[in-house]
Amino acid sequence: MAKNSHQTVVVLDFGGQYKELIARRVREFKVHSQILAGDTPIETLKEINPVGIILTGGPHSVYEDGAPRTKRELFELGIPILGICYGMHLMTYMLGGEVKPCDVSEYGTVNVTVDDVTSEIFADVERDTVTLMSHTDRVAKMPEGFKAFAHTADCPIAAMGNADKKLYAVQFHPEVERTKRGNTIMSNFLYRVCGVEGDYTIDDFIAYEIEEIKKQVGDKQVVLGLSGGVDSSVCAAILEKAIPNQLTCIFVDTGLMRKNEGDEVEAAFADKQLNFVRVDAEKRFLTKLAGVTEPERKRKIIGEEFVRVFEEESSKFAGSFLAQGTIYPDVVESGLTTGAVIKSHHNVGGLPKDTKFIGLVEPLRALFKDEVRELGRKLGLDKKLVERQPFPGPGLAVRCIGEITKERLDILRDADYIYREEIEKAEVKCGQYFAVLTDMRTVGVMGDGRTYNYVLALRAVSTTDFMTAEYVHIPYEVLDKVSSRIVNEVKGVSRIVYDITGKPPATIEWE
Repeated sequence: MAKNSHQTVVVLDFGGQYKELIARRVREFKVHSQILAGDTPIETLKEINPVGIILTGGPHSVYEDGAPRTKRELFELGIPILGICYGMHLMTYMLGGEVKPCDVSEYGTVNVTVDDVTSEIFADVERDTVTLMSHTDRVAKMPEGFKAFAHTADCPIAAMGNADKKLYAVQFHPEVERTKRGNTIMSNFLYRVCGVEGDYTIDDFIAYEIEEIKKQVGDKQVVLGLSGGVDSSVCAAILEKAIPNQLTCIFVDTGLMRKNEGDEVEAAFADKQLNFVRVDAEKRFLTKLAGVTEPERKRKIIGEEFVRVFEEESSKFAGSFLAQGTIYPDVVESGLTTGAVIKSHHNVGGLPKDTKFIGLVEPLRALFKDEVRELGRKLGLDKKLVERQPFPGPGLAVRCIGEITKERLDILRDADYIYREEIEKAEVKCGQYFAVLTDMRTVGVMGDGRTYNYVLALRAVSTTDFMTAEYVHIPYEVLDKVSSRIVNEVKGVSRIVYDITGKPPATIEWE
């Protein structure tokens, strides 16, 4: 398949926190998506020739000096456009309408009344629905030729459109789970308005990427830092398929992994056509972390030490290509597509100047996490690896509050193993679940004596996008069994608490 043979929807970013989620939603409907900066030149967009364009939300007011803008010509290209939140305000402003501050701002889930159920964008959506709102401005006057499609109690124009020009806009966020019929609205824009064919598949991606890897690598060797996570494991699988016996996987065992995890990773790649190197670096990491309690400092120490260990081991393979499990969100968050840096990623941005590697291979660079999992299943990877929960790069160091020691890590490992085992036995549906060892001790009673042991927290959330999450209502009998087993089987824990906070306001991880 040629790289651009499929239809593409461009997501223009104006600083919105949900840009990646919008692009993911588009791909879930089997349509290729690409995130670009809001001020991407019109000529660049013409070269891409997208079947549709989506304008994201953002934190600015469109009438402020310095607010991100685009060219009016964008709306004259004849390409269907959907504006979301700030994107709605921008469309209004650029086409001669008026945007004003709200009399009453709307945050959270808000009831929306659809006034025109015959509109293509609201086809199959009930007249009364629930959406996620987050705005302090509103459209006070629509551009010429536009019609209002929906309203709320405090927002007279919650959706609008010009059907003739295929320009649509909504004040709410259809891309998030909390908008009840958001998927229907997104599907309507893609299939009814843009007329997409739904021609984007992982099978096509595999065939294309294997040929690209072969062309780039030739008969050279490739070195990959394998963590055992989804991204690096799938990266290893597609490389092995493309260039069997030319791949060396270096697995740095930091001593910060979950119970038995290092052995499981090694076993998963034992029968593959590749060279697997396991480096036991537990003592190095624990020595560096001794006495450190500040979360960000822990992360930096672990990241720096990991790079040093990997560099030492990989120096034995000078003249090889370096492979990385970089995925599309890494690229976006590092500002390489939009110019806006959300977070830095040590594996994004190319090879360092003093490297001994001859090139960089990143076969997953265009994929989102759910696509990476689908790719792993297609390549026949073990279910445990493909469906593995998200696990932080610094490992259990971010789930062990306070000082990191082998003793405390072992307490957490054993407790976490019991918790995960019971959740899986009970078949409780969770997006992510894990234990956290706090740095708090409380008085307890065991047998005839008093104890002064750690408080252990349990976390379980339900989510599909990890941008928002709700805590899982684990049955009391399951929690009871987990608590009983941990305090009886794990020495050093005498009290169990369950985290019932959603995201927002909390994060999923504790540190």
